Amino acid sequence: MMDWMHYMVSVTEILGTVAFSVSGAMTAMRKKMDVLGVVVLGVVTAVGGGIIRDLLLGNTPPAAFQNPVYVTWATATALTAFVLARYSWSEKNRHWFEIFLNLVDSLGLGLFSVIGVRTAIECGYGENGFLSVFVGVLTGVGGGMLRDTMAGEVPKIFRKRIYALAALAGAMMYYHIADRLVSAAGALWMAGGLVVVIRLLAAHFEWDLPRIK
Repeated sequence: MMDWMHYMVSVTEILGTVAFSVSGAMTAMRKKMDVLGVVVLGVVTAVGGGIIRDLLLGNTPPAAFQNPVYVTWATATALTAFVLARYSWSEKNRHWFEIFLNLVDSLGLGLFSVIGVRTAIECGYGENGFLSVFVGVLTGVGGGMLRDTMAGEVPKIFRKRIYALAALAGAMMYYHIADRLVSAAGALWMAGGLVVVIRLLAAHFEWDLPRIK
C-alpha cells in the first residue's frame, strides 16, 4: 500500500511539475523572453515551491537537487512549449492562450498544495495542522511567486482571483480527510481538484478579494 502511495505521489509531483513548467514558460513567452528565459522561468516555476518546502522542513539538499528528474521534466516541457508556440502562434490564439495558462497554473497549484501537506505529514509533522497546511500553501504558491517576481509582475497571490485562498482550501481539505475519511490517494486527487475548481470558478465569475480602487 505504501509503495502504491509513493507511486501516486511521484506521478502527482511530475504532473504538477509539467503543469507549472508550462505556466512559467508561457509567462516568459508573454514577456517576450528568449529561449533561455523560457526554460529558466519554466524550471523555477516548477521546482521553486518544492525547494522552499524542503528548506522549511529541513530536507536538504532539496529534492529538486537530489533527483534531477523534476528539473529534466521541467526543462523538456518548457522547450516543447517554446517550440510549439514559435511555430504555431498567431494573435487570434491569444484568448485560448490565456485560458490554457490559467488551467495549467490552477492544476499545478492544486497538485503542489496537497503534495506539500503530504510531505509535511511524512516528515513527522502530522499532528501540527498549522505547519502542515502552511507548508502545503507555500509549496503551491512558491513557484508562482518566483515566476511573477522574475517576470516583473506583482505575484498573483496578492492580486488575482483568490489564488492563495484556493491553495489554502485544498491544503486544509487534504489535511483533514487524508487517511481519516478517505484514502490518502483519493484525498490527494479530491483536494487537488477542489483547488482547480475554485480557481476556474474564480476566473469565470471574476471573483477577487476586496481592494482599494
